[in-house]
Amino acid sequence: MVSRVIPVDPFDLVVFGGTGDLARRKILPGLYRRFRDGQIPETAQIIGAARSDMDAAAYRKQVAAALGEFLPARLLDKTRVQAFLDRIAYVKIDATGTGGWTDLKGKMRTGHVQVFYFSVAPGLFGGIAERLHKYKIAREGARIVAEKPFGNDLETARALNETLARYFGEHQIYRIDHYLGKETVQNLMAVRFGNMLFEPLWKNQYIDHVQITVAETVGVGGRGTYYDKSGAMRDMVQNHLMQLLCLTAMEPPSRFEPDAVRDEKLKVIRALEPVREGDIVRGQYLAGEVGGEATPSYLADVENAASLTESFVAMKVHVANWRWNGTPFYLRTGKRMKSRLSEIVVRFKEPPHSIFDEDTGQSANELRIRLQPNEGMDLSVTIKEPGPGGMRLMNVPLDMTFAEALGEEATDVPDAYERLIMDVIRGNQTLFMRGDEVEAAWAWTDPIISSWEAREARPAEYETGSTGPEEALILMHRDGRRWRELEA
Repeated sequence: MVSRVIPVDPFDLVVFGGTGDLARRKILPGLYRRFRDGQIPETAQIIGAARSDMDAAAYRKQVAAALGEFLPARLLDKTRVQAFLDRIAYVKIDATGTGGWTDLKGKMRTGHVQVFYFSVAPGLFGGIAERLHKYKIAREGARIVAEKPFGNDLETARALNETLARYFGEHQIYRIDHYLGKETVQNLMAVRFGNMLFEPLWKNQYIDHVQITVAETVGVGGRGTYYDKSGAMRDMVQNHLMQLLCLTAMEPPSRFEPDAVRDEKLKVIRALEPVREGDIVRGQYLAGEVGGEATPSYLADVENAASLTESFVAMKVHVANWRWNGTPFYLRTGKRMKSRLSEIVVRFKEPPHSIFDEDTGQSANELRIRLQPNEGMDLSVTIKEPGPGGMRLMNVPLDMTFAEALGEEATDVPDAYERLIMDVIRGNQTLFMRGDEVEAAWAWTDPIISSWEAREARPAEYETGSTGPEEALILMHRDGRRWRELEA
């Protein structure tokens, strides 16, 4: 299989926070991969903008170091690396003052797509947007990319939307959630809406329940100060898991176009029922051991022994519409868990009548969509267990692991950030969140968080390297269901 690489138009891309961790790990390496594959034209320009006092040559050395650290050596052809570095410029800029803005304006060219990537704290978004207009840097049609967290609650999200709306239209604002750029997430839409096999069965009549899991083996690490003010609900559920829920539960859009897709996602969020107190489990990880090394507890990581912030959330959610009435969605996310795994599991109901004896066994079909690691999908199908001894049933997977199905090309599947940045340059907002969508998600999330804060209840403890608190297992067991086991 030969993938088609469609070049984008020439552009000027300014990365505010160009020396930061996200720029070094994801944005700049991703841009290099697209340049290496011929998708970025030679006339493109990438401008790092940050507070650090350095010139373009010093910044290029930083970029080269980042490429060497975060990309495999086989991709770092010296000629292509140098050609990419030749596209790099740098401006020392004061996001809250006057320094550097005139210099930035001098580097912008006419006739090129303009993209301004806000890889900075949300508190700086408004000031940067204001200065881009005050100094007449952003032209009509310019696009801005806003990183999460997009607000900390409904009030702050609405204020941020209003601030950006003073200077940019909604069609110019790209609120990025990198989960939507993952190949498997987009394949979820292809599987649902491109195959007659699944869409007729995608409803409460045939689906018993859906599980969405985003598990991490790492703790909060150096993000302790931020994370303790956020927690798993704000950091993961309100955005990443919410987006996966929307794509799983949404109605077929009339067309695969930005607002048609986002209209259907918004309907899902607005159809979410309030979550009952007994349908949510919160947890904090204990001290433990990972890879033979001792690891601190959550409370030690955030240096706050009285913290009531959760590092784990599991909940049962209902979508109140005709398609999903009676079919629960179980969401689960946490840190310091048994394995690193992001997946959607669609569990189908058992046949209404079994023609086999009880001893034969019976099992339900299950569609598993793996986002990371080992991207792919598998569908469990019930067959006869091979061999003599009568009829016995067993489940076997019809497996489509990208690495196996696509061979070496699977390793060159674009990273989520690569795909999303290219979509910004093309002007395609399909995989980005709209302002009303963000506000609707917070409107559903805020009452849940407020009820926790009012009760001041301490989260349940769970062992490092486990599947989370025992209460999360009970959440499923009381409904006669089980979480899919996390693989070690």
